[in-house]
Amino acid sequence: MKKFNIRKVLDGLKEVSSSTPTVQVGPQENHLIQETIQSEHFQLCKTVRHGFPYQPSAMAFDPVQKILAVGTQSGALRLFGRPGVECYCQHESGAAVIQLQFLINEGALVSALSDDSVHLWNLRQKRPAILHSLKFNRERITFCHLPFQSKWLYIGTERGNIHIVNVESFSLSGYVIMWNKAIELSSKAHPGPVVHISDNPMDEGKLIIGFESGIVVLWDLKSKKADYRYTYDEAIHSVAWHHEGKQFICSHSDGTLTIWNVRGQGKPIQTITPHGKQPKDGKKPEPCKPILKVEYKTTRNGEPFIILSGGLSYDTVGRRPCLTVMHGKSTAVLEMDYPIVDFLTLCETPYPNDFQEPYAVVVLLEKDLVVIDLAQNGYPIFENPYPLTIHESPVTCCEYFADCPVDLIPALYSVGSRQKRQGYSKKDWPVSGGNWGQGTQSYPEIIVTGHADGTVKFWDASAIMLQVLYKLKTAKVFDRSRSKEDKGCTDVSDEDPFAIQIMAWCPESRMLCVAGVSANVIIYRFSKLEVTTEVVQLLEVRMQYELNDMESPDGVGEQTSAHPTPGASPQTSGPPSHPSTSSNNSDGGNVPCLKVRSVPLKQSPGYQVDLVVQLVWVSGEPPQQITSLALNSSYGLVVFGNSNGLAVVDYVQKTVVLNLGTVELYGSSDPYQRQPRSPRKTRQPSGGLCDINEGSATSEDRCKSPTSVLMSNSNLQQFYNGGGRGARMSRKLSLPTELKPDLVLLSVCPPRGANPLDHRDNSFSRSRSSSVTSIDKEAREAITAFHFSETFARKGDSTLTPCLYVGTSLGTVLALALMLPPAGEQRQLQPVIISPTGMLVRLKGSIMRMAFLDSSGSLLPHMYEPWFEPNIITDGEEREKVRKRRPVSVSPSSSQDLNETQYAVVCSEKQAKVMSLPSQTCIYKHSITETSFILRADVVQMSQGVCVACFCANGHIMTLSVPGLRPLIDVNYLPLTDMRIARTFCFTNLGQAMYLCSPTEIQRITYSQDICENLQEMLGELFTPVETPEAPNRGFFKGLFGGGAQSLDREELFGEIAAGKASRSLAQHIPGPGGIEGMKGAASGVVGDLARARIALDERGQKLGELEERTAAMMASADSFSKHAHEMMLKCKDKKWYQF
Repeated sequence: MKKFNIRKVLDGLKEVSSSTPTVQVGPQENHLIQETIQSEHFQLCKTVRHGFPYQPSAMAFDPVQKILAVGTQSGALRLFGRPGVECYCQHESGAAVIQLQFLINEGALVSALSDDSVHLWNLRQKRPAILHSLKFNRERITFCHLPFQSKWLYIGTERGNIHIVNVESFSLSGYVIMWNKAIELSSKAHPGPVVHISDNPMDEGKLIIGFESGIVVLWDLKSKKADYRYTYDEAIHSVAWHHEGKQFICSHSDGTLTIWNVRGQGKPIQTITPHGKQPKDGKKPEPCKPILKVEYKTTRNGEPFIILSGGLSYDTVGRRPCLTVMHGKSTAVLEMDYPIVDFLTLCETPYPNDFQEPYAVVVLLEKDLVVIDLAQNGYPIFENPYPLTIHESPVTCCEYFADCPVDLIPALYSVGSRQKRQGYSKKDWPVSGGNWGQGTQSYPEIIVTGHADGTVKFWDASAIMLQVLYKLKTAKVFDRSRSKEDKGCTDVSDEDPFAIQIMAWCPESRMLCVAGVSANVIIYRFSKLEVTTEVVQLLEVRMQYELNDMESPDGVGEQTSAHPTPGASPQTSGPPSHPSTSSNNSDGGNVPCLKVRSVPLKQSPGYQVDLVVQLVWVSGEPPQQITSLALNSSYGLVVFGNSNGLAVVDYVQKTVVLNLGTVELYGSSDPYQRQPRSPRKTRQPSGGLCDINEGSATSEDRCKSPTSVLMSNSNLQQFYNGGGRGARMSRKLSLPTELKPDLVLLSVCPPRGANPLDHRDNSFSRSRSSSVTSIDKEAREAITAFHFSETFARKGDSTLTPCLYVGTSLGTVLALALMLPPAGEQRQLQPVIISPTGMLVRLKGSIMRMAFLDSSGSLLPHMYEPWFEPNIITDGEEREKVRKRRPVSVSPSSSQDLNETQYAVVCSEKQAKVMSLPSQTCIYKHSITETSFILRADVVQMSQGVCVACFCANGHIMTLSVPGLRPLIDVNYLPLTDMRIARTFCFTNLGQAMYLCSPTEIQRITYSQDICENLQEMLGELFTPVETPEAPNRGFFKGLFGGGAQSLDREELFGEIAAGKASRSLAQHIPGPGGIEGMKGAASGVVGDLARARIALDERGQKLGELEERTAAMMASADSFSKHAHEMMLKCKDKKWYQF
C-alpha cells in the first residue's frame, strides 16, 4: 500500500493557496532545467548550542559520572561532559532555575524553578527530557536536598516548612516538617524561609535545617521532633557539615563563619571573620559583606579546607569578587573577573561520611566558568576546553563556511596554538563524563566571528563541535591614544571605534577583508612566517555624495546632478599622521576616523595586514559607515560601498581603481527622481578633485593618482560623466606606475547621519520606511550587495568577462565589466579598467544576495587564487612563478559554447528573480514576503542541488528551488527576532545555519533532512555506565559500639502506609513527555516511523541487555552464596554449641 505523505499534501495546498505564486515570465522552452531538489530534502531542527550559558543561576556536579549541569535565569539547562560533549535543554515555562541536584550515577537530574515547580530529567538519552514535574500551589520553593543514594527529596519553602517528594513517582509524602514544630515554642517570631537542609553524614535519621533568621535545628526524623536548636543573631546564608557529623559550619550576613558542635548548645565553638580587621582591644571585628556560601571539606592527611564566596570588608570599594580558600593557617583570596553565581568543591568520594579529599573548585561566574586546582601550590586554574569565550568582546557580526579546504583548519590551528596563555594546571580537565557521538559528517566547517573590540575569531565547527582556532586583533593597526582635538570618531562609535561591521573571507586563498565601524577596511594575507612591517600601507578615500541645488524648489524641473570625487589624492610625503595636520581644508576634511600606527608593526604568523583603506571626513562631515564588502582573490580586488557610492581597491597594486557615487553608476538610465540633499552650495574645488597638501601641484600631477578609471572606447580615456546631468568632468587619466610611495592614500568620505554602530543599542538596523522604494523620502541609495563573477557583461554578449555586480538599497542590480591585466609582472604594472555596463534588473526592496548558475543549473564556483606564502624571499624567478599561479577555479561556464546561457539569481528583501543571460530576460520571479522583509538570504549548495535560503524578520525560514523559485519549505521558526539574531543569522552550504541566540551563545540549526536523520548518531552520550565507588569501611570497633554511619529506612517513615497521603491542593503532579516518549515526539517528521521503530528497538535492546546483565549478576551472587554457605557448613560441622 502506498504510504500517505501529509507533507506533500500540505506543500501542494501551500502552492495552490499561496497568494504570491512563482510567476514565470519570458520564453520557457529554453529554460527547462530539471530541478533535483524537492521539499522532502528539507527539515528544520536545532542541532547544538555552543558558548557560555547566558545569565547562569545554578550549578550541580555528578562526582561519579563527572557531568556538570548549569541552569539559567531563562530556564535553560546546559550539561557538560568531556570536551565536545555538550547538551542544551529548555524548561517550557522559561522560569529561572534556582537549584539543581543530580541523582548521583543514576543518569537523572532534579531541577527546581522560580515558579515553584520541580522537574526530573532523564539523562540516559542523547536529548534529555522531563519524566515528571511537580508544581507547588501554596508554597514557594527556597531549597532542595537529595541525599546520596536516596529516592526522597527534601523541599524547603518560604514559609519555613519542609515537604518530602518520592523522586521515582514524583508524589508527595504525607510527612511534613512544619516550622512551628521545628522552632522553640517560646519564640514568637517566624524563623524565615528555609535556606538549608542536609542530613547528618553519620546519621541519616538526623536532619539539619537552617532558617534565614539565624536559627538552625537538628531534627530527628523518627521521633518527629527537634533534638537541638542553635541560635545566632545574624542571618544565615549556608550551612556545611564536617564529614564525621559532629560539627557543622554556618556562613552569615555579617561576613562571619560560626562553627558549632552538634551536642553543644548555646554558643558556637568558634567564630571567624575571614576578611575582618581584628581590633586590638578584643572587640568584635567590624562587619563585612555577607558570606553567601561556605563548604567544609576534610582531607585524610592534613588540615580541612574551608572555601567561601563573599565576605569581603566594606571598605574594599572596587575590589573584584573573590573566592577565599582557607587551608590550615593559610588563606588564599582568589580574585574573579565577574561576580560569583555559585561554586562547588569537587571531591574524590560521593559519600558524605568519608574524608572528602577535595581536588578542585568549579566557580560559576556571571560570564565565565573557572575551575581551580586545589592540589597544586598557588591554586592554578585549569585550561577551559569548552568554547565559552564567544562573548569575550560582544559579537557584532559572523559568517559560517561549510565544506572548507581541508588544509585550512590545521593551518589556522598551528598559528593559533602559539597564542595560548601559560600557567595553567598540569592536570586533565576534571569534567570528563560522557562519550562523543558517532558522527559520519566529515566536511570541515568554520565559523568566523567579528567583535566589538576589533578582534576576529576563527572557530572549528566541524561535526557539531566548536573549538577556537585563531584570534586576530585588528585594532593593532591603529594608534589607541586619540588626542582630544582629534575629532576623529566623535560621530562614529566612541565606545567601540574598532568594532567589526562586515567580513569578507576567501577560504581558498585565505585572503581576509574586514570593514570596521570607523569607516575603515583592512585587507589581510595569511602567512606562516613572522614579519615586521616598517610602514603599514594606507589608502585614504574621499567618498562624497553631493546633489546640487537647482533653481526649481521642488527639484522636479531640471534633473539634479551628483558628483562624488572621482579621484584619490596621493600622499607622497610624511608619515600617516600628516593628512590630519597639514590638510589645506579649513573645514576639517581629509581626516580619517582612526590614526594608523606610524611605528613598525611586528606581525606574528597568521593574518598580517596587507593594506588599510580609510574613508576620510569631507567638508566637516564624517564618513558614512560601510554597508557592503566583497573580495576576489583571483582578480586581486576588494570592493566596498556605503550610502554614498562604492570604491574598488586593487590590493595587488595598492591603488583605488574606482570611486563612484551611486547615482553615477546609472549613467543616463537613472530611473529615480532625486531631491537635492541639502541647501549647501558645492563645497568641492573645481572639477571635483581633492585638495593635495602642496598647493603647487598641477592638474597633470593630480591626475597621476591611483584613481578611479572608467574607460570609454576612445584612446582619450574620458571620465564617465554621470549621463550629462550637470557638471561634466572630462579628464585625461593615466595610472601611475612610477608613483609608489611607502604610503599610498585613498580618500573616501560621506556626510553626517552615519548611524553609529553600538551593539548595546542594537542599532545595526538600517532605517526602513514603510515605502522602501519611495525615492522622494530618501535621496540616498546605499550599496547593499556585491558579487564577482565571470559572466556576460552586456545584453547579447557572446563572450564571458569578469564582472562585478552591485546591488542597492533601492532594489537595483547594476553591472560593471572588469578588464584585468594578464597575470605575472603585468598584473603589478598595468591598471585594472572598470566600465559600468548599466542596469540588469530591479526588484522590490533592498538587494540581499546575488549568484550565478551555468546552463545546467549548477552554481558557478567563485573564482580564487590558491594560497601561497607571501613572505618567502626567493629569487626573482621563483617569486614570479608564485605570482603567476593564478589558475582561478575553472568554472564549468568558461568552456561552454557561445550559445549557452547563464542564470543570475537575485534576492531582495521582498522577492527573488532569475534572469537569463546574456538575453537579460527575467524568466522566474517569486514574491517571498509581502508583510515582512528578509533579513538574510543565501544561495546555498545542498547535496541534492542549489536553493535560495531566506530568513525573514517575522521568524520564518524559507527555501526556494533554483532556478524555478518553487517554495520548498516555509517554517515559522522563531516567534520573535531581536536585532542580535537579525545581525548574526547566516546560512551556509549543505543545510547548515547559525545565529547568536543570546549575547554569549551560538545556536546551530539545520534545514537538511539528511542531517536531521543522522543527528541522533552525531550527538554525544551524557550517561555512561560507571560502577559506584565502594562505601567507606565502618571499621571493627565502630561496628561493635554503634559508631559509623547510621542508616534509616526512609520508605518506612515517608511511605504512604506510615505517613499517609499529602494534601492534594499542595502540589499537582504533571507527567513529563520525557524518557522514550520524549524521543518519540522528537522523532516526528517524514522519517518519524522509522526513527520510532529504531528507538523502540534500541530501547528493547537496552532493556534486554540490562536484563541479561542483571541475570548474570544474580547467578554470580547465587553461586558465591552457595559457596559461602558450603564453607560455613564445613567450618561449623564438628563444633559444639558452646564453641560458637
